[in-house]
Amino acid sequence: MKSRVIPTPPVIQAEIDRLKHKEKYKRAFRSTFCLLIFCIAVVVLISALVFPVFRTHGNDMDPTLKSGQLVCAMRTTQVEPGDIICFYYNNKVLIKRVIAVGGDSVSIDWHGNVTVNNKTIDEPYLRGKSYGDCNISLPCKVPLSKLFVMGDNRSISVDSRHTEVGFISQEQIIGKLILRIWPLDAISAIK
Repeated sequence: MKSRVIPTPPVIQAEIDRLKHKEKYKRAFRSTFCLLIFCIAVVVLISALVFPVFRTHGNDMDPTLKSGQLVCAMRTTQVEPGDIICFYYNNKVLIKRVIAVGGDSVSIDWHGNVTVNNKTIDEPYLRGKSYGDCNISLPCKVPLSKLFVMGDNRSISVDSRHTEVGFISQEQIIGKLILRIWPLDAISAIK
């Protein structure tokens, strides 16, 4: 006996095709959604652990950084003079420029000229020099494994010149600022 195949009516076949297409669409949507969630998780993890992002507040780093800009840092404790770093201070994150490292001798004259190891440093990033708020005795020697930091807007910045902030230890450092990412028209490397 031969079995006979009964053809499926076109309306039923169209519905079967529609359901198959719908199932393929659901699978594609689920896999795309899962991939998107995974990518976001990886980006957030990398951002938190390797390249943290911060919003600047205040004008103590003006003109280099303006208040409200978003900046990206690279987690490291290996910094050198001239680098802009972010560090923890009293449950806040501060952003300042490294002026001297452990073992260096720092002095500032009344005109705002900064001398490190008896050499006046060139500071083209400053808009104007200022002695600022300084209550430490100068010249001072930076203790080993500590940093002397200053803001670029010297007249208003509270930094290592003041005992309130003082020298920065390696444990306080979050990282070195590498990129300005917001606003879009200001995207650039940070120097």
